[in-house]
Amino acid sequence: MAGAGTPEWLIREDAGEPVLVALYLRQVLGISSPDELPHLRGIPPRETHRDEHAQSLLERQWREYWAMTVEPQAHPSTVPLDLVDGFETLLALPVEGAEVLRAAITPHAAEALAFSQSAHARYRRDARAGGGTAYRAYASAIAEHERQVGRRAHSFELNVQVLPLTQRGVWWIGSLTVAVTDGLRGDVAAFDAAIHPIIAELA
Repeated sequence: MAGAGTPEWLIREDAGEPVLVALYLRQVLGISSPDELPHLRGIPPRETHRDEHAQSLLERQWREYWAMTVEPQAHPSTVPLDLVDGFETLLALPVEGAEVLRAAITPHAAEALAFSQSAHARYRRDARAGGGTAYRAYASAIAEHERQVGRRAHSFELNVQVLPLTQRGVWWIGSLTVAVTDGLRGDVAAFDAAIHPIIAELA
């Protein structure tokens, strides 16, 4: 336990099934935002046939759902949430104001669920195979940052979503949350270099 006044850092790493479901739905519904985040691997493109108004409304409702999914405490719903049939406990939408999104996602429930479960299981296997390397990767970046700035790192929190994305990299997807490609996460030297600017920004 750290003593009084000692900086503390908390890093949570996962391939969260709710995040994977959201990104799967983003792709099959033809939603562009967040614009900078690459697509998931292995999901064939789908044609969408909506007019501009319908697409705009769907994208707005998805962005609100995405924010609640990535950082639920920072983006609480102003109305009660209701689970969506077929998604088990992984997806809840506001009881009012998300009707278009609810109708659009329901046909994709089974495939979204299967994809998220498979990707999450693969992450868990890779994490177990890596032993204690997850902690060491972040501790190394923090220690390097402290050497560069000549002081202890400030206390901070960081959530890391390790995702099967089509491009290698790290992207901010919330105020305290980044997405990192699984392939980059598995490359010790490249991940250390990629996560350092994130640590420097927070610490």
